[in-house]
Amino acid sequence: MSKAFTRETDSDIDDDEDGGGLPPLPAGSKNYITPQGYARLRAELLQLIDDERPKVVEIVHWAASNGDRSENGDYIYGKKRLREIDRRIRFLTKRLEIAEVTDPTVHAGRDQVFFGATVTYAEESGTERTVTILGIDEADSAQGQVSWISPIARALLKAREGDVVKLVTPAGAQEVEVLRVEYPPATGVSSPA
Repeated sequence: MSKAFTRETDSDIDDDEDGGGLPPLPAGSKNYITPQGYARLRAELLQLIDDERPKVVEIVHWAASNGDRSENGDYIYGKKRLREIDRRIRFLTKRLEIAEVTDPTVHAGRDQVFFGATVTYAEESGTERTVTILGIDEADSAQGQVSWISPIARALLKAREGDVVKLVTPAGAQEVEVLRVEYPPATGVSSPA
């Protein structure tokens, strides 16, 4: 039987990459995330549940009332979009449930690399690069952010300014020197005098 005529089961849906291409968490590890990253994921989840999903359900309900569903584009697209939304809701719910919120501001002023650090390092060639080490669900390489499980983050974690660490890449091992370690400043709320 053609795949086009088979029904999608719950187990098929669960096996899909719900995260839109995000790497899976390493076995037995925690899902570290900054408070800002957690807030963004939670806001996305609430927006899907409270806003987008009800609108799509309304469209599907309206399209279904128009009769023949087999050639009804609004109905077909709406059902497909509902599956995508539900898949993303399941993914976000699972990731938020296991999230370990870690505030990098507690390390402000330190010269050692921990989760949430912005690190400037020099490669053997002399090229300087700056990366911020964040959670898997919040890192954006286009913004100079890397996940804490990436090779560069694993090499840099626990190093201090001035340390030379070994970075293993597909092109081979190289040494990188930690030049600067920065953290977001602690935002203490002070009461008026």
